[in-house]
Amino acid sequence: MSVVVDTNALMMPVESNVRLFDELDRLLDAPTLVVPEAVVEELEKLAEGAGKEGKAASVGLDLAERCESRATEAAYADDAVVELAEHEDATHVVTNDGPLKQRVLDAGVSVISLRGRSKLAITQS
Repeated sequence: MSVVVDTNALMMPVESNVRLFDELDRLLDAPTLVVPEAVVEELEKLAEGAGKEGKAASVGLDLAERCESRATEAAYADDAVVELAEHEDATHVVTNDGPLKQRVLDAGVSVISLRGRSKLAITQS
């Protein structure tokens, strides 16, 4: 079982005070976390910026190192997330991006997103 992690999910610890890995462990039994290379590239660009977003992206880059990085044909981060989500062993995608959530659900993959202030919940496909 693998769980694909989106850019904004990796930024949640700073932006929403979410303990991302603790929450994922609470919801799932020892998931393999996967990050598309396009998400890492997006975080690198955002980390160059200043303010809270830059800091959140920098923390997100550190967290991405604890995940398996995977190459995709898609260069755009959202497309890369969907590409990996459609892979046969992907069971969930972690994101708060509304349009991306719908694309993932339409692909038949469950979404894990923020519910309340600092908890994650699963939306079934």
